[in-house]
Amino acid sequence: MAATGGSEFTKNAKPALARRLGLFDATMIVMGGIIGSGIFMNPSVVARQVKTPFLILGVWALGGLVALIAAFIWAELAALRPEVGGQYAYLRDAYHPLVAFLYGWGLLLVIQTGGMAAVAVTFARYFLELTRLPVSDSVVAMIALAALTLINCLGVRTGSTVQSVLMVLKILAILALIACGLMLVVPQNEIGPVASGALLDQQMQPASFDLITAVGAAMVPVLFAFGGWQTASFVAGEIRDAQKNLPRALLIGVSGVVLLYLAVNFVCLRVLGVAGLAATTTPASDVMRIALGQTGARAIAAGIAISTLGFLSQGMLTAPRVYFAMAKDQLFFKSVGQLHPKTQVPILAIALQGVLAMIIASTGSYDKILNYVVSVDFIFFGATAVCIFIFRKRADAKQPRDVEARKGRTGIARVPGHPVTTLAFIAICWLVVINTVYKYPENTLIGLGILIAGIPFFFFWRRLGSEKK
Repeated sequence: MAATGGSEFTKNAKPALARRLGLFDATMIVMGGIIGSGIFMNPSVVARQVKTPFLILGVWALGGLVALIAAFIWAELAALRPEVGGQYAYLRDAYHPLVAFLYGWGLLLVIQTGGMAAVAVTFARYFLELTRLPVSDSVVAMIALAALTLINCLGVRTGSTVQSVLMVLKILAILALIACGLMLVVPQNEIGPVASGALLDQQMQPASFDLITAVGAAMVPVLFAFGGWQTASFVAGEIRDAQKNLPRALLIGVSGVVLLYLAVNFVCLRVLGVAGLAATTTPASDVMRIALGQTGARAIAAGIAISTLGFLSQGMLTAPRVYFAMAKDQLFFKSVGQLHPKTQVPILAIALQGVLAMIIASTGSYDKILNYVVSVDFIFFGATAVCIFIFRKRADAKQPRDVEARKGRTGIARVPGHPVTTLAFIAICWLVVINTVYKYPENTLIGLGILIAGIPFFFFWRRLGSEKK
């Protein structure tokens, strides 16, 4: 079945994207886009901001709730617009092609490419720690990116299979960490209230402005650890029965990640205590070292290496579909919108993503690029959530007297608690943006400058496309 798009050019494209991914594949893609290396390190970052088990677990639970609201929002959008490009298509159809183009532009130059380069170097460092090979981390990072680029050029089925295998290994690594922390280690006294049920009585702090700001600061790394669910929408054009399977995958995948993350944090608190968790920068390694000695530390290092490689695999599978959709809308290089006649994947879009990530990984400039991601990413999160209001208003305007009947016929997933929950998510996104502007004004301005720099390119490609018509 051919993927549908927002333009006539997209609909008439031949050969077409192949819908070869099922519910399991889509769920693994959702989870793979969220779980990278952050959960193995961020528990200590949160513990340094809030000082009690109740607040630490509460912040992660709140982050999980925000992620679940986001999953419901993207699930409804996916049901309404099961198209290649996902979030790009939502922004294009709700606002204007310029907004969608700037999202794709930011994804290519800042959000996705810089993130992949940083994660590739993280993978390389853990890989070299395990193997002791006499090569630089940038070389290993480039080899990993090149290999994943090649794998995904072989077809969406091949790329998805590799991604699913790596995701299952990630889950097993996290479950091993949880099991070792629960069964092989005597708990610290500080976590006693969690086990005894007296947590609320002994660990609550009086409400104050300092407490609110501490919780806010702790939420930033938590929200980033839960981020990535949206990338699964990019491959909507290759998911079978995407209108049903993609929303289900989003809800199942995000729920699974929330449970895993809460369990990891409980285990870290149980083994290390609050003070120990706040003092370390490698909580997962410390837990496994206490449980199994150096063997455990090396085992979790291997698990982190697999997790980062899986995250890279997911990014290489999903993000190029946005550049493909841009090209199909005649807003990018025409060649990027071409599909290989046999594999039915956009190999030039995949190669573009891989090459740019390799360049950034080799130059070491990814740290600077990542500083620009925060404001850009959350601006588009908030803008995408607003699409729910726009699409619902349009649908109600078309059939104002048959809204309830239409809901029943289509079976479209609906955001529970809308509009309150949707507005709460939008508010959180904009609060993160405001906080980033306040704390890092220079980085924010650079990030916004990169977006604005894309405007003349939009009009250039749009004019070029209109002339070809």
